Amino acid sequence: MAEILYDEVPSLDLADFTSGDAIRKAAFVANLGNAYENIGFVSIKNHGLSDELVANLYGSIQKFFSMPDEVKKKYEIMELAGQRGYISKGREKAKDHAVADLKEFYHVGQTVTDANDPIKKEYPDNIFPAELPEFATYTLEAYRTLEAAGGHMLRAIALYLGLDENYFDSRVKFGNSILRPLHYFPIENPDLLPPDAVRAAAHGDINLITLLMGASAEGLQVLRRDGKWIPITALPEQVVVNVGDMLERLTNKKLKSTIHRVVNPPREKNGNFSLFHSFLYAPTF
Repeated sequence: MAEILYDEVPSLDLADFTSGDAIRKAAFVANLGNAYENIGFVSIKNHGLSDELVANLYGSIQKFFSMPDEVKKKYEIMELAGQRGYISKGREKAKDHAVADLKEFYHVGQTVTDANDPIKKEYPDNIFPAELPEFATYTLEAYRTLEAAGGHMLRAIALYLGLDENYFDSRVKFGNSILRPLHYFPIENPDLLPPDAVRAAAHGDINLITLLMGASAEGLQVLRRDGKWIPITALPEQVVVNVGDMLERLTNKKLKSTIHRVVNPPREKNGNFSLFHSFLYAPTF
């Protein structure tokens, strides 16, 4: 297949896949596969997240990140190595990057409801801020909604690869997936930063697929195969879904896990409150 150099990330409608119309479904699978073989990213609408849920989720997350550091750090449990709860500023670096990313974030993980399932003991309990009782409600609802959307995406991927549509279902049941609200905090003195300090340095994702909810500010960029950085311009009602390293390896690099980054804002927007929400879709252990 000839390589396609996209000028922007392709936009698709997940309703085409779930509609029951065989022609629309086949077209979605083909378009998704073409995008994943080339740029590794697509933007998806009709993913299941309602406007109300998104607004409530962003509101509760913003309230948390607006709290004083000493309050947030009550929910940073070092022995969990960042698997659950709050992860403070300066703790995460991209692979092979010496400078920490300019961000803080929170992890909400898998909840296994079946006490007899042996995978249950592999996951620590979620940690939720007592000051914001709605935080758990909205993050868990978003988790399940994005998990369902990711399941549809993996079924489409399976069909594109010539596999049974439900090939991934058993492999991601109660998977080790993470909902990750990220806060890219305002930079008080940008001139004092190391020259390569950015919100998120260039990296690939290690999981199967990542679902990224519409951000509250621009900055996400994808590295095209010819070395050009392409900005992500997804609309507010869209979710960006990209291939991770696991899926690239499982498909012998047929599908591409593409390098991406989040660059710093221009000075006139440096004081804005910027949130991203990503869902890292991973299989069971």
